[in-house]
Amino acid sequence: MCAPARVSSPICTDNYQQIKPKQGVVTVFGYGSSIRVDRGHLIIEDGIGPLRRSARFPRVGHGLKRVVVIGSDGIVSLAALRWLADQDAAFSMLDRIGKVIATSGPVNPSDARLRRAQALAGTSGIAISIAKELISQKLIAQQRLVLRRFQNSSAALAIVSARNGLTTATSSQEILKYEARGALAYWNAWHDLEITFPRVDLPRVPNHWRTFGSRMSPLTRSPRLAVNPPNALLGFLYSLLESEARLALSALGMDPGIGVLHSDTRTRDSLACDLMEPIRPQVDAFLLDWLKQSPLRREWFLEERNGNCRLVSSLAAQLAETSQIWRRAVAPFAEGIAQSFWSMRSNSVHQHDLATRLTQNRKREAKGVTVDISRNFVSIVTACCRICGGTIKAGCKYCHVCTPTISRENVLEAAKLGRLATHKPEAQAKRAETQKRQNAALKAWNPADKPDWLDEKAYREWVQPRLTVVIVPKIMSAISVSEPYALRIRSGRCIPHPRHWAELARLTGVSAS
Repeated sequence: MCAPARVSSPICTDNYQQIKPKQGVVTVFGYGSSIRVDRGHLIIEDGIGPLRRSARFPRVGHGLKRVVVIGSDGIVSLAALRWLADQDAAFSMLDRIGKVIATSGPVNPSDARLRRAQALAGTSGIAISIAKELISQKLIAQQRLVLRRFQNSSAALAIVSARNGLTTATSSQEILKYEARGALAYWNAWHDLEITFPRVDLPRVPNHWRTFGSRMSPLTRSPRLAVNPPNALLGFLYSLLESEARLALSALGMDPGIGVLHSDTRTRDSLACDLMEPIRPQVDAFLLDWLKQSPLRREWFLEERNGNCRLVSSLAAQLAETSQIWRRAVAPFAEGIAQSFWSMRSNSVHQHDLATRLTQNRKREAKGVTVDISRNFVSIVTACCRICGGTIKAGCKYCHVCTPTISRENVLEAAKLGRLATHKPEAQAKRAETQKRQNAALKAWNPADKPDWLDEKAYREWVQPRLTVVIVPKIMSAISVSEPYALRIRSGRCIPHPRHWAELARLTGVSAS
């Protein structure tokens, strides 16, 4: 008797939250994660404890460009990797401190001649030219950032000096020396950047978290193992950039491990690190805009026993949505490196340029289409209130609950500053001068000069009603009084001294007739 065929039941979604791609990116985190294929659909499950998420993507209309896994607790099937490759979607795996563990992207035919030219670039001299161009572009972007965002002209001049020295470099050691000089001035400009947190979080925030500080971690004497949130954020964003650099180089048929600037090591993809250099200032600008526009929440970060600061999974998942931004930024530089390698190979009968698989520029040129692919640095992370830390709309600073509180505090602070300003020696000297001038005018005034018909009753009935149509500057000029006093006279809240009545009557056109 034949056994009945086993039918795979679909996943139960009653207790699961639906996963939806954001910016074409799905981030998988938590424990017991699973990425597999069932009946032609990509099935993704993740979560922490009872808070589970799931998604089911068909082969058509899924909108998936990247799958980023944070952590190492789970399974990924070979069929899932094949499904992603068939759909031109990339796979990246990072550990919880942001280190890139593995990457996998669409497989394209590659030319062995390109890899041979890459391997011989160190002896042909093209490696130095590529390295100088990459670092030059990096220094230009750093100079522009410190000048525009920090208004630090001294740091900008130091970076310009490093770039000028770069033109005479003849070895990778000299290039790195000038790059280090520029980096020293660049990160010094960042050192005192204030990091804001919601007011309710301040009692739980260490002092060294409130400024950007040094890029070098006291734990490792290197950027690894950051000890405060901004450096932890920057390290994680750089890991995403490294992942995109690896994928871009592999897609073009190059070896990410054979670099032109960074030396060959066992545990590093040197060419991917080289490709990251001109894009790093764009990552820095993205983080700087975020830090200046919105505070950080204390709950987004964990501090380990050795002082290492790490991102929680939910924040890392939001930052992973920026992968598409860095993919677009990396593409033209990766294609430029590939074309430089290709141009140095030995001449052959059939000469042709490399395909632009990442930017599709040649396809657009053939069709006569120009497309603006400028990078759009959208706000990825949810903005939070500066007082309570609650979620708010983009562009706002406070939630509707805290707005009255901050408005009242601002009014009280403005009143306090106003009172302090009125007691300064300069203000007291001005008041004394005004009192002297008014007392002198009062002594020089002769009551007989006032017309007999212009008494207080005539002023109230005929002059005062007509003052409401006279502009305040005219009243100030006519009787030489301050703006607040002129406003009170115009509104009828006070009656000026009788010596001013005749001039105000003339100003309003009132006479004895």
